[in-house]
Amino acid sequence: MSSSRLMTCLMLSVWFLLATLATATAADGETPVPAGPTAGLERDWTQLPSDEQELEVWDPLEPFNRGMFWFNDKLYFYALKPVAKGYRAVTPVPVRESFGNFFRNLSAPVRIVNSLLQFKITNTLDELTMFCANSTLGIGGLFDLRNNAPREPSPEDFGQTLGHYGTPPGFYLVLPVLGSTNARDAVGQVADSLTAPVPSPYYVKMETAEVAGLETFDTVNGLSLDKDTYEAIKRESLDPYLFVRNGFMQQRQAKVDK
Repeated sequence: MSSSRLMTCLMLSVWFLLATLATATAADGETPVPAGPTAGLERDWTQLPSDEQELEVWDPLEPFNRGMFWFNDKLYFYALKPVAKGYRAVTPVPVRESFGNFFRNLSAPVRIVNSLLQFKITNTLDELTMFCANSTLGIGGLFDLRNNAPREPSPEDFGQTLGHYGTPPGFYLVLPVLGSTNARDAVGQVADSLTAPVPSPYYVKMETAEVAGLETFDTVNGLSLDKDTYEAIKRESLDPYLFVRNGFMQQRQAKVDK
């Protein structure tokens, strides 16, 4: 049996296990509280106050970016969100949260390597400790033990590492499916893809379609836990493109400065 099929069987088995536990919990009268996979980790860039949205952004590709923003908007409303709603309807909250924990734990090597590259030794050790604890006691990361950690490390990626050493963000860019980024972070995403276990060719040998399937599942699972944040932006912003662009760049700069 290939490694990808083995992973699929494992995830399905855990789904049934957690679904059973969730049903038992509901029977006891406890209502699970929905929480996204990154809840409590950082300030959500979509919640920045309006005064923090005043940011000078280099956007020479604005016509192209707006076209990609339109494409991603339609993909969200006509494909990803309907699938996420159907998935939400048949999958208990604890199961979806556990899958979110699993994928976040799976990306720990990216955070560990980039914390080390920035010589953030305490952060590196915290991330490494969490990764080992969640991978073992947390059953492959399905259960997040961070609540018992003395402190929460700041997540790092290669875009932040480049910024840490003085690389400017460059121009703003919207990619199809992947969404907002900038020139520096786009390079960082390529480097991170070699470190993250799922897309990297240096860990489990997976076909492109299998990688795309897992990443799509991660996206749908995350959207199923989201409380329609993007819909709120569309309702409340005169120009959602500018709101998302400025909010994203503000958040990325805050991460580099941290």
